[in-house]
Amino acid sequence: MRILLISILLTATAGAGIVDNVRFALAQNNFSAAESALNSYRSQQGVTAEYLEAYSWLGRAALDQGQYDQASAYAKQTKGLVLEQLKQRSLDADPHLPIALGAALEVQSQVLAERGQRTQAVALLQAALRTYSNTSIHDRLQKNLNLLLLQGKPAPALKSEESLGAKMPAQLKGSPVLLFFWAHWCADCKAEAPIITQLRSEFSGKGLQVIGPTRLYGYTAQIEHASASDELRYIDAVRHRFYSGLLDMPVPISKYNFDTYGASTTPTLVLLDRTGKVAMYHPGALPYDQLRAEIEKVVKR
Repeated sequence: MRILLISILLTATAGAGIVDNVRFALAQNNFSAAESALNSYRSQQGVTAEYLEAYSWLGRAALDQGQYDQASAYAKQTKGLVLEQLKQRSLDADPHLPIALGAALEVQSQVLAERGQRTQAVALLQAALRTYSNTSIHDRLQKNLNLLLLQGKPAPALKSEESLGAKMPAQLKGSPVLLFFWAHWCADCKAEAPIITQLRSEFSGKGLQVIGPTRLYGYTAQIEHASASDELRYIDAVRHRFYSGLLDMPVPISKYNFDTYGASTTPTLVLLDRTGKVAMYHPGALPYDQLRAEIEKVVKR
């Protein structure tokens, strides 16, 4: 079976699908197949931006398995190869490059944190933010910094360039608040909505408020380059179709909120206690039982 899998990966069309091939192999916990696919691709195509994105998955997979030395080595190699590419072009010149570099920096910081070196992890991310503040990996770096620093700190204030739903509360304190960062294109957000609707109903008597920040992305399902007004109408249509149980949820619309909270992953769930401090910061969806347990802790305080 292992030989067959390697054979399939090696005979994939050069360049096409290398990221998917590597991810498939790693999903089977088959690092040797992933590396063989990468070596075959590199021998034919060289070190391309797509190769670097595919390679970055090795570090992520090793981190997930707790193989910190290996994860660190993969991340260092990815970062070094990306920096070589950046001598000739900007980070966002190719969509694969920021994914690769963002993953490498994420893995490096998380390995440091897992080893108890949080100060070094924070310093690494802060230095990267200074270097790449005006690039597409800003939010990803901020997300990882928030994972290390935000819990227990006062929640950053939200801005609202446009808004939908109910009026925003004057301040993020006085009652527990769940911030539900979502995007109109996000399937996981739509799947999370019924869970949040149910939990808001269960805990509304204990003061739980839900706020759903989102942002403009410059496109809709029908319009490749959408105007702000067209995208706002589309967001409202998505809200009515998929978030019918949350139509009275305040929806501040601003890229600033996503930058500040590092919401590069959607949904991102941020739970605030009654004093306005962050009790939970979680990039990604959460199942009902897990999110309920976190909310229960906050409303009891």
